[in-house]
Amino acid sequence: MKKITIAVFVAGSLVATSCSDKFLDVQPKAALANSALQNKAGVNALLIGAYSLLDGWATPEGAYRSYQVGADNWVYGSVASDDAYKGTIAGDQPPISLIEQGNIQSDNIYFRGKWRGMYDGIARANDVLQTLPLAKDLTEAEVKQITAEARFLRGHYHFELKKMYNNVPYIDEKIYNPNDLESTKLTNTEDIWTKINADLQAAYDALPTTQSQKGRPTKWAAGATLAKAYLYQKKFAEAKTLLEAIVASGQYRLMTNYHDNFRTATNNNNESIFEIQYSVNDGASGGENGNIGSTLNYPYGGGGVTTCCGFFQPSQNLVNAFKTDANGLPLLDDFNKEDVKSDQGIESTAPFTPYEGQVDPRLDWTVGRRGIPFLDWGVHPGKVYVRDQAYGGPYSPKKHLMYRSDVGTNTFASNPRLNANNYRMIRYSHVLLWLAEIEAEIGDLEKARGYVNQIRRRAANPDGFVKTADGKPAANYVIREYATPWTDRALARKAVQFEQRLEFAMEGHRRFDLVRWGIADQVLNAYYAAEAKKRAYLTGVTFVKGKHEYFPIPLQEILNSQKNGKPTLTQNPGY
Repeated sequence: MKKITIAVFVAGSLVATSCSDKFLDVQPKAALANSALQNKAGVNALLIGAYSLLDGWATPEGAYRSYQVGADNWVYGSVASDDAYKGTIAGDQPPISLIEQGNIQSDNIYFRGKWRGMYDGIARANDVLQTLPLAKDLTEAEVKQITAEARFLRGHYHFELKKMYNNVPYIDEKIYNPNDLESTKLTNTEDIWTKINADLQAAYDALPTTQSQKGRPTKWAAGATLAKAYLYQKKFAEAKTLLEAIVASGQYRLMTNYHDNFRTATNNNNESIFEIQYSVNDGASGGENGNIGSTLNYPYGGGGVTTCCGFFQPSQNLVNAFKTDANGLPLLDDFNKEDVKSDQGIESTAPFTPYEGQVDPRLDWTVGRRGIPFLDWGVHPGKVYVRDQAYGGPYSPKKHLMYRSDVGTNTFASNPRLNANNYRMIRYSHVLLWLAEIEAEIGDLEKARGYVNQIRRRAANPDGFVKTADGKPAANYVIREYATPWTDRALARKAVQFEQRLEFAMEGHRRFDLVRWGIADQVLNAYYAAEAKKRAYLTGVTFVKGKHEYFPIPLQEILNSQKNGKPTLTQNPGY
């Protein structure tokens, strides 16, 4: 559902009433006092306002910046993992550098930005649910639909907070009292999974299987989100039931070409279950309905895509993960022993031959590297596209970028970095690999292999390879399915987890996956030890088990939560 000017205006006006700059601090006499909203049009405007926070961005830039709250979690899920470096130069956005380097402190503005963005979204969903009973011109079916969509959004926002901070308050429309400044100053000692599950289950039970407007969640979007929540809770049987229902619906399929999941021309395709909608040149001020959360993450110069800003550079570790062995399979244990050749330290004017070893073709739809076509912008020229190779490495991000052919139509007129390339939050490939994960944990290993092979079969389609100007594969792409039956559960688990990394690399999921799998300390400490030889700033970085699985509760929010002279929020362990 594309955001429209009036929707954004109404939503923005609610920020000054239903949520202030301080979470857990609510202004009196909120939106419910406005009788103009107590009708069908008003309720729908409130609902669109709740949707507008899906990209985390709806308040003035002075409150919190877009890249602190982007829907793709590029800072928290990718830069804080082994997938990506912050990139650019050391002195640009130092709060991200601190997160990347494991110097994770509760006063980091990024943690507060994400917290506030998600609780703004929750407040807006609650505005909808509080106003709904006062609107007398809605049919019973409309009330049911709006309630389900608002509860889906509220469940989603709480889920984002839960996986980030773990110990967070749950706020619903019964708790929030616009006339009581203290009503949302709650403790964060309760595990809120049950309430997240309830919101998503209610949405699953009530939403239709299709929606006429793209971007509104369907029954299957709610089911997939609930299944994902169950995976975080190790409730594999419950998740399996939901995921198998999505498969049985026949409504989704893998796109023939992998990269159709990362281009504007194929937004809302048959693989997409839930995606964040972006639009440009739609009348919104400053192009703010574009993919603003990724506005920093483009090649820095070189006369090509943009001149800013050089952030979010793929790690060498990630590039190495795409190597394949003689059988076309991943090197599950040894992938990082030898680096894929790069142009690190080589001028763009100097000769360079790209790596000639075997690689998974998904590499070059995920990573921009010298000598390989960079979408339709021409061959990636290497160093001139990178702000500081010595600091951030030689690679460029790719999945969220616009094509040259999109410029002027699917990019904002005065800033092409604001584009209409949607973020696919949940795809059918997620469903298949989550089912593989479940089978590897508690079920049939051969079913797990079959699900993984569906993903690899699509990746192996030569029609979907990156091609040179003369139509040849741009690199030595060799990928095959797992042919040998899986009999070892530990090996199957490792293969499934590795496949998830390859399929969803640079999409903001990696750190959260490592945490829920219980292997974050092993994987990331091995990463830091190896990467310190390439990126000096990672020397001595350690992932502390029992602490770093979650980010700290923002210090300012603890201070803001004071009630009767004492804070209601408690800091996470270790901080």
